[in-house]
Amino acid sequence: MKTKAAVLHGPGTAFELMELDLDGPCEGEVLIKYTAAGLCHSDLHLIDNDLVPRFPIIGGHEGAGIIEDVGPGVTKVEPGDHVVCSFIPSCGTCRYCSTGRQNLCDLGATILEGHMPDGSFRFHDGGTDYGAMCMLGTFAERATISQHSVVKVDDWLPLETAVLVGCGVPTGWATANYAGGVRAGDSVVVYGIGGIGINAVQGAAHAGAKHVVAVDPIRFKLDSALKMGATHAFTTAAEAAEKVHELTWGQGADQALITVGTVEEDVVSSAFDVVGKGGTVVITGLANPEKLTVHVSGGVMTLFEKTIKGTLFGSANPQYDIVRLLRLYDAGQLKLDELVTKKYTLDEVNEGYQDLRDGKNIRGVIVHGT
Repeated sequence: MKTKAAVLHGPGTAFELMELDLDGPCEGEVLIKYTAAGLCHSDLHLIDNDLVPRFPIIGGHEGAGIIEDVGPGVTKVEPGDHVVCSFIPSCGTCRYCSTGRQNLCDLGATILEGHMPDGSFRFHDGGTDYGAMCMLGTFAERATISQHSVVKVDDWLPLETAVLVGCGVPTGWATANYAGGVRAGDSVVVYGIGGIGINAVQGAAHAGAKHVVAVDPIRFKLDSALKMGATHAFTTAAEAAEKVHELTWGQGADQALITVGTVEEDVVSSAFDVVGKGGTVVITGLANPEKLTVHVSGGVMTLFEKTIKGTLFGSANPQYDIVRLLRLYDAGQLKLDELVTKKYTLDEVNEGYQDLRDGKNIRGVIVHGT
């Protein structure tokens, strides 16, 4: 069949709308008609050359839609099911899945290559194979993907909202609750209030943090953070550190969560300095893997027992936590509708990402046509 898709042909280029050939599902695969796709900063890393995939590649790794067909051996879903896609597949049987670390599933090793787990491709144009970001390619109207990348969700939930729990919401929420281990009464600093950081704020507030301090240079984002559970908001790390010192009687924060779009050395140093004895710094944001961004005093780390750790997907379990967070939303205990600043058509994908760069969006969502 044919499908429309937004494609990147290399770093530094804009998305190009193309009509591609799409193969149907093979063993363990499903055909999905996407309803919505989230505009997440991670796709910008491909354009900015911070992450280097195999080009050409269809963008988009947050997606929600309806299953149209299934291949042999598919047991998780059937045609007509409403699903949210997880940018991290989880097979359930590899070393990591079987020890409760589904966010590190071995199937995720090639998500930047864009091919299926067996190394083959489902999108084509002439003699060229097209990859799909995170094996999903949600900037296409339809896609053939692994059953390990889908999570069945309640069919009464709006997919245009549910799409957000495929990446940004659980990554941020779990950064606070799982990777950061925020507990009632803790003091937390969140650096970067984008699609992940705003949900780290929600997660810290949900965990019962006494102080949730948001740091971002854009006032609009700070105002949004205050509506989502932040108790204080500052445009600079220095201002935030001064306030944390005052709030904690000089003890320092318990957690510092780094959720900026591109991690630099200065934000890591600020986070390391703001936490007190036994404090934890969690790095969720990305940077070019070849760039060294963590330079701190080993002596201070030892003497004050500080921890610096990285996390993927907030250390959440996609198969469990996507459903869990949507149930919290359904119960009125998690804000999702309020996260969406603007909706776009697929033709407007480049406009949406420019708005993200300009700081106009907390979250942008592409709504696919019928």
